[in-house]
This record gives sequence, structure tokens and C-alpha cells, in this order.
Amino acid sequence: MRSEFDRELEERLVRYAAIDSQSDENSTTSPSTDIQLDMSRLLVEELQAMGAADVCLTDYGVVLATVPATVEGAPVMGWCAHVDTAPQFNATGVKPVVHRGYNGGDILFADAPDLKLSPENAPYLGEKRGDDIITASGTTLLGGDDKAGVAIIMTAARHLLQNRDLPHGTIRLAFTPDEEIGRGVDARLPVDMACDFAYTFDGAKPGEIEYESFSADGAVVTVTGVSAHPGWAKDKMVNALHLAAKVLMTLPHVTMTPETTQDRDGFIHASTISGDAFEAKIKFILRDFELDGLAAKGDLLRKVCDAVQASEPRALVRCEITPQYRNMRYWLEEDMTPVELARDAVRAVGMEPVSAAIRGGTDGSRLTEMGVPCPNIFTGMQEIHGPLEWISVQDMAKAVQVALEVAQRAAK
Repeated sequence: MRSEFDRELEERLVRYAAIDSQSDENSTTSPSTDIQLDMSRLLVEELQAMGAADVCLTDYGVVLATVPATVEGAPVMGWCAHVDTAPQFNATGVKPVVHRGYNGGDILFADAPDLKLSPENAPYLGEKRGDDIITASGTTLLGGDDKAGVAIIMTAARHLLQNRDLPHGTIRLAFTPDEEIGRGVDARLPVDMACDFAYTFDGAKPGEIEYESFSADGAVVTVTGVSAHPGWAKDKMVNALHLAAKVLMTLPHVTMTPETTQDRDGFIHASTISGDAFEAKIKFILRDFELDGLAAKGDLLRKVCDAVQASEPRALVRCEITPQYRNMRYWLEEDMTPVELARDAVRAVGMEPVSAAIRGGTDGSRLTEMGVPCPNIFTGMQEIHGPLEWISVQDMAKAVQVALEVAQRAAK
């Protein structure tokens, strides 16, 4: 079903997706890449043009703005989305393509003739016959994660600013950098958002209201060997790459990896390995829905490192584990009001709410932990972080309708 928001959402997502704003986990700056600020500065201009109040770009890279209240005394609500795209796949030179009135068959890609998107490899697509589908051109991701969320919030905010007869409290908008690398929520953000509760728009299928995420740690295993000229290395060289490989091969392979787990299973994921014969580093992410399960995975990684260290005393094997974010359920289950408000809004616009545990995290995970209750609302994004990424414009419009309904319900 077409809505009054479809054209605006399409135009916004196409415009935003074409901007390269990929984050970089190896960078030490904040934001991690300057190109993210290209998106942020554009949003500042658009927010000012639509009449939002308090528009600013903070020195830690977050765009903040306010939709002023039309009802006094209502709680202050936050809407949040991230401007960066995932570093796991090419995001340079994105060319969004709109497939109007999808016919239910295969979607082909101009820049990747062998690539095919169809209901066979994306079953939900089969339910979208007649919708307007947006993809990239085949060699990049689309970036709907989370530029769809940005487009949804901007469209909903513009609608409220132009329709001041609609009842709602103050709404604080936040567009963050570096969510994809776990650095989207600066310590100053909860105070600067100045809201009672918030929602991230960073979910998938229509109707999803998520309030449970992974708990997450990051780990770096550094193996330092003994360097020697390879021609005279007998009984001298200790090859760090061989020991790093031993760490990887000792960890579980047929269980406890992303490709072997689902539902409520956690995992240990070796994400990158780099180095040389003298020193090698392996980066891991550890994930579990429960803290004891997360701790057990960290203990297992340490024990494997200890065993490899014992096998070669001349080397040095170090394992450093750093907390990243925690399951937002631990705080939200103490007061489910924001969750129930969103569920009621979903029902009011004709859908049935669905809540499942996120096999990942959002900026809401950190915001909730830091004192701002922040469940996650769907956007429609599908097959994210790869060349088959797609989204229905009509699904995005449903998210706008939910946002507007939540705003009005919170003011009652």
C-alpha cells in the first residue's frame, strides 16, 4: 500500500546511500573516518532547512536536533540512527537502484551480471510483490543499515514540524557515527540527548520491536615470536604466524562460531588476523545473551592462549579482552513502558508486534546501559552488509507511521 511518505523516503535513502560514510575499526580518531562527517553536515543543513531547533554537530561527531513539543508536560523522547556503514564490505561508489513495482521475480544487478537477488535466496522478498525495492548496483552494499533509519527519522521529523496540530512531546534527534564498530555512543551523549527514553531505528522486518541484544566483548590475541634469518633459523626462529594459527585451530570450529550458531547461541568470532613471522595479532568478537556465557567464552579463549603459550615458552602469547556493550534487556525489563508503547503503536498502524533477541547490538544497547532506556524499532532493511542488501520503500513508510504513532501516544 502506497503512503504519503513513499516518495520522500525513496529520495532520502537514494541521496544518503550514495554518500560514502564507512567507519574504520582500525582508526583511533572520533569519528573513525572524516567521510562520515559528509553525511552529518548534510543532515545539519536539512534539519535547519526543515525548521528543527537546537541543531548542532558535536565535537564527537553526533548530529543533535529537537522537534519542539506541541503538548506540555509529555516525556521527552529520543530518536536515534547511525550514519556510518559497515566496514565488512565495499561501500565506496554506491549506486542505488529503485526497482518500482517489484514483479516477484529475480532482481539482477547492472555492475555484477552473475549476482541475483530472488525469493530463493531472500524469502521475505517474495512477500514484497508490488513494492518499490531499493538495492545497490552489485559491487557495494546499499547502506540501508542504517541510512534507512536516518531517512525514516528525518521524514517523521519533517512531518511533525510541518503539522504542528499533531500532539506530541519534545523529540530529541541523534545521528551517531561509528555504530558499526561499537563506538557510536560517546560518554557525553546521554546527557546531551536530554531525553527520558529513546528508540533506535535500526531493525529489520515490519513489526519488530527489539529489547534484547547480545552482550559483547572484544579480544585481541598478540603472539610475539623470535625473529631470525630464515637461512640460519634452525632452533632459533619461533614463527608467530604458526602459533597464531594454532590458537585458531584449537578453538571450536564446528560449534561456537557465527556460521554454526543461531537463535540464542553465542559465539567466538575471529574477525581479522594480521602480522608477520615475528608478531601476529588476531582480533575476536565474543558474543552471548547472558553474562555468564560471555565470561565462559572469554575464559575459553584465555585457556587456549595459555595452552599455546605452554607449547612454546620462547614466545609470548597475550590475550586482552575489553567490554563493548551489554544486553539491554537487563535494564529494560525493569520498566517495559517504552517497549509496550512501541508495541501499541505497531498494533495501531495495523501490524502485530514481534520481539526477538537481536544477534548483534545497537547504539540502544549502550544508551540503555548508560541510563537512557532505548529499544529498537524496525526499518525494513534486509540482507545487510553485502551486495544483496535491499529494502522496501513501503516497509520504511510503515516505520514512519509507527514513529508518529509512538510520538502521539507518549503525549497522552
